[in-house]
Amino acid sequence: MNKRLRVAIVGGGPAGLMAAEVISDHGLCVDLYDAMPSVGRKFLMAGKSGLNLTHAEPVAAFLSRYGARRGELEPLIREFGPQALREWAAGLGITTFVGSSQRVFPNEMKAAPLLRAWLHRLRGAGVRFHMRHRWIGFADDGRLRMQTPDGEILVQSDATVLALGGGSWSRLGSNGAWVEILQRAGIDIAPLQASNCGFDVSWSAYLRERFAGTPVKSVCLSVTDKDNVVWRKPGELVITDYGIEGGLVYAFSSCIRERIARDGNVTVYLDLLPALSVEHITARLAQPRRKRSLTEHLRKQLSLTGVKVAMLYECADKHLFDDSLQLATFIKALPVICERARPIDEAISTAGGVPFEALNEQLMLQGIPGVFCAGEMLDWDAPTGGYLLTACFASGHAAGQGVVRYLA
Repeated sequence: MNKRLRVAIVGGGPAGLMAAEVISDHGLCVDLYDAMPSVGRKFLMAGKSGLNLTHAEPVAAFLSRYGARRGELEPLIREFGPQALREWAAGLGITTFVGSSQRVFPNEMKAAPLLRAWLHRLRGAGVRFHMRHRWIGFADDGRLRMQTPDGEILVQSDATVLALGGGSWSRLGSNGAWVEILQRAGIDIAPLQASNCGFDVSWSAYLRERFAGTPVKSVCLSVTDKDNVVWRKPGELVITDYGIEGGLVYAFSSCIRERIARDGNVTVYLDLLPALSVEHITARLAQPRRKRSLTEHLRKQLSLTGVKVAMLYECADKHLFDDSLQLATFIKALPVICERARPIDEAISTAGGVPFEALNEQLMLQGIPGVFCAGEMLDWDAPTGGYLLTACFASGHAAGQGVVRYLA
């Protein structure tokens, strides 16, 4: 490779850093620009409570998590997927383990040690970092316009990788400002939407005040998607003052969001006692109550207490409480009406962005030769659980390879 060729990376998250590594490994000069004072801020936040790097489930199940974009993401992930990601981390001195849920974590759990080792290696490979450089568009001659503390500068490069993230967590740098820039350049952008987010539910004042912040554990959530396929998953969620959130909700956020867009709202169903059958619950409820209240009867017969009982009272019609079979059926399928997704800036990630149809197989924009896109700014969606990070790493790896091939 011609070592005088220069590549600009815009965005210092996992996708941009991975592209920088691939490109610098081929002897090209790499300059990485980021609007924040330091790189990897959202990556560090994601690892604050334990960095879920990837997932160890079988590859077919893993790829299914990408829904409608599986076809576009599969070759990228097969090239640099979960096992390759773990081996890459090991090369940085970061050993990983598989948890009971098949999620993969660094032994130290945190993101900071991995990021420090990674940046050390990148600097050793000659990657130059330019902080507080915000990309504000293209100049007439194609150069990159950068706003810096000292004013605007123009950056000349032989190829560019845009890895600017989605539109969530703007305080950490992902504000979606690139959408308008690319639209002005003639690129059609799929609207950004909140993903891995909470949803508004019209709880009563009592439930909000008494149980906001309370986890609802050992339940199953089921929802019917826009194609009338019923999805069901065990886990836990959290009651909030606005509605519901948590891992179980995030797993279905795409499906819930699409149903709300089509129907105005969507009813999801919670199985409060997934280990017990309707028949067993009915038999237990049919036991004589004597002078016990219904709340005490539920506790004694089913160990149903706290927030689960409050939700039952919240969502069930009172006449159901007098019929053991109807109440048992309700306990196994408690309806919760989701009215709208929370704002994008509260979401963990966003769907929408640069469509794969606007890119070639190397992730280069067909309308702007020499400009590649990677990471969450691409139009794909996935639940938490390591799937988001894996696809960001994989697309950054693919964009880096695309740059190398383009310049060769």
